[in-house]
Amino acid sequence: MNRYTVAVLVRNQFGVLNRVTSMFRRRQFNISALTVSETETSELSRITVVFSGEETAKQQLVNQLYKLPDVCSIKEFNEDNSVSCELLLIKMKNEADTRGDIRNAAEAFGAVTVDYSKDYMMFRLTDSTRKIDDFLDLMRDYTILEICRTGSVSLEKGSTTIRQVINL
Repeated sequence: MNRYTVAVLVRNQFGVLNRVTSMFRRRQFNISALTVSETETSELSRITVVFSGEETAKQQLVNQLYKLPDVCSIKEFNEDNSVSCELLLIKMKNEADTRGDIRNAAEAFGAVTVDYSKDYMMFRLTDSTRKIDDFLDLMRDYTILEICRTGSVSLEKGSTTIRQVINL
């Protein structure tokens, strides 16, 4: 099975997110990450979806998405044509015997300490999915109190934008 990242530019209206995600459900795709936000204009929203599946089923899904009246444009991203990242907030138990190792690992991965107390440490890491996965694998050797992670956000490299292929 392949992993895909697709951005869907839609009209910013009530119910559009439900209609788009329902299309994934009907095609039996499991969404592993979903990020939604307004774009540079409040009239449009950008839905970035990361999911796994087969190429032919993915192409059928994209064709069906284009039939939705509020879908303006769709872009598929890969490592070669885009820049992608996600955000991780992680709260770790602050114990004297592990504090140094946790802080050293956080520093090595570029995580920033955003909150600190005698009971816990909280770090923020913004990076690729793979690097965040690697950091989490390392942190699992210690006491994780809580994790919050965004979905992937992606922009195409170069001067083209998703708005240049609007399909209204």
